[in-house]
Amino acid sequence: MAWLRYPQMSAPRPLSEAPLRLYAELAHWWPLLSPPSHYGEEAAELLPSLLGAPDAAPRTLLELGCGGGSLAYHLKRHLQLTLSDRSPQMLQVSRDVNPECEHVCGDMRTLDLQRAFDVVLIHDAIMYAIDAASLRATMATAYRHCRPGGGLVIVPDCVRETFTPDTSTGGEDAPDGRALRYLEWTWDPDPVDDTFEAAYSLLLRAADGSVRVELDRHRCGLFSRVAWANWLQEAGFTVASRTDPWRREVFVCNRIR
Repeated sequence: MAWLRYPQMSAPRPLSEAPLRLYAELAHWWPLLSPPSHYGEEAAELLPSLLGAPDAAPRTLLELGCGGGSLAYHLKRHLQLTLSDRSPQMLQVSRDVNPECEHVCGDMRTLDLQRAFDVVLIHDAIMYAIDAASLRATMATAYRHCRPGGGLVIVPDCVRETFTPDTSTGGEDAPDGRALRYLEWTWDPDPVDDTFEAAYSLLLRAADGSVRVELDRHRCGLFSRVAWANWLQEAGFTVASRTDPWRREVFVCNRIR
């Protein structure tokens, strides 16, 4: 349809630059893209790893890269949560969902709260560490915030051995008439390097019925199981891993005293 013009996709931006549009000016749409209702089964599956990673029953948890707080929504009844993210807009979404939790704005590679927690959790935000230096810096942040004997759980969307190109769709409707539908498309344009691409096409319907299209393109890190294990051990953790029901590698670690 020649009359419908789509905005041109911008080139991927490194992690060190401003947050991607999905986590900045489009963040207020997040509850219709990835709401807490999507995370109940995943949180229940992950909880035993979070509770079992430390050397004693945990009480406190720090999540690095909490995003909109949809996973935290299900974990806060079990643990006292501190939620961090580099995007102020996403933190506001999380505050709306989790007002009883502490929220801190900061980059997962450099955050320093000057205190330690029983467990540190890094979910899919780790995918934005697109080089070894960023990944190792994030592991150092986790070590810095994990008490001796405490646990670290990391859940990347994929490792090199499990990556497959994919297309997924979804979206939700809001009571006020707004609605969102999305297409997510992932592929690896260069199998030799340590990244893959993810493109998002968002159809956004406003409360007045008007519809617009927004596009966003992300670059994500892709590293082998061996690289992950080596860097975690280098950071000061013992490492175990398992595959969850969604074929994701779950790294369950303990900080060496």
